[in-house]
Amino acid sequence: MKKNLILFICFIMYLSTQAQIPPSVDSITQQKLFFDLKSEFEKYEEQHGKYIQTNNVKMHYLEWGDKKNPTLVWIHGTYSNGYELYEIIDQLIQMKLHVVAIDYYGHGFTPISQKNLSIYHVADDIKFLLDKMNIKKAIIGGWSRGGTISSAFYDAYPEMVQALILEDGGSVAWDFQTKAATIEKDIAETKEYYSNKKTLIFNTAFDAYWFMYNNWGIKGKENTKLKKEIFTSYARIKKNVNGTYEINPGAEELTGENSAEENIAIIYTPFTSKTAFGASTHQLNPKIIYRNLNKPLLLFDPISKNDWFDFEEENTKLTKEHQPFIIHKVYENTWHGVKDQHPNKVANDIKTFLLNNKLIK
Repeated sequence: MKKNLILFICFIMYLSTQAQIPPSVDSITQQKLFFDLKSEFEKYEEQHGKYIQTNNVKMHYLEWGDKKNPTLVWIHGTYSNGYELYEIIDQLIQMKLHVVAIDYYGHGFTPISQKNLSIYHVADDIKFLLDKMNIKKAIIGGWSRGGTISSAFYDAYPEMVQALILEDGGSVAWDFQTKAATIEKDIAETKEYYSNKKTLIFNTAFDAYWFMYNNWGIKGKENTKLKKEIFTSYARIKKNVNGTYEINPGAEELTGENSAEENIAIIYTPFTSKTAFGASTHQLNPKIIYRNLNKPLLLFDPISKNDWFDFEEENTKLTKEHQPFIIHKVYENTWHGVKDQHPNKVANDIKTFLLNNKLIK
C-alpha cells in the first residue's frame, strides 16, 4: 500500500491521548452493550476459540464447522483479529465450509514472539495448523494485510491452496505508487507527523472501546454490526502492567508503524528495518508471486472517491493477465472494509465463486 495508508492508520490509532466518556445517551447505551455482551463473548470464545503451539508462537484461532467439509482459512487485517469474520460466519457455515480464522502476532489473543518474524512465518504457522488438522488443501483468504499474508502463503505453499479470496489486499504491492520524485517530501512529512504523535492509554476497557467507536467508523452502525465490532474490540483491548488499557499493544512496533525511522525504513530501505514483519509486508510483490497463477482467485475491489486503496487499474491488469483464473468484483462507493459494508453481497459472491469452481456443492 502507499505511504499515506500507513500514516492514515497511525492517525486513526493516535488521534488523541484519552477518550473521555461524555454523559450522553449514546455513551450510556454503548457502555451497557459493551458490558452486557461480555459474558456472551466469553461463551463464544470458549466454544470456538483455540490455541496451537507452532514453531513460532502460541497462536490463537477461531474454528467453525465440520473438518470433513472444505476448509477456508481467513487472515484478518492490521489491528483487527479473527472476530472480523463474525458477521458473515453463519452464511459461510451454511455453505458447508469448515472455517478457521487465525490471529497473527500481536493481534487478538496471539502474543508477539520474541523472534523477529515475517509474514512468511505466519504462512508457516498456518501450514503447521493445517498439518495438525490433517488438511492437505484449503481455500486461503484475507482482508488488507491478511490478503498480503494469503499471497505469501500461496508463494510458499502453492500445492496446499485450492483457491484464494483477497479482500482489498494481496493483489497489489503496498508501495506501488511511491514515486522517486516525491521521496524527500514524503520523508519530511512522515517525520513531521511522528513528531506530533501521541500515545493512547485508557483508564478502562470501555474508554478504549469508546475511542474506537468514535474514531474507527463504528459509530452509527446498527446493533447487528455493533455486536461484531464489540466482539472484535474485546480481543483488541489489553490491560498493561500499569493497570491501564491499550489497543493492540506492541502491534505498531511489529508492523513498523511506531516511529518515523521504522516507517521510512520499511518503505525505502526494508533490509535495514528492525521488524521483519513490516519489511516483508512491503517487499511482497504480487506480480511476481502470481506470474504462474493456476488457482481460482476471487478479488474484492472497493472503489470510492479519494480512496487511498484505489487499486482498480492494477487489479484490472492482473485480472486480464490471468484469465480465466481471477474473478474481479468491483464494489462501487465502498471504502476499505468490503465485508463490513456489504456482508450479504460478499457472502453471496463467495458462494457463487466456490460453486462455480466446484469447491462446494
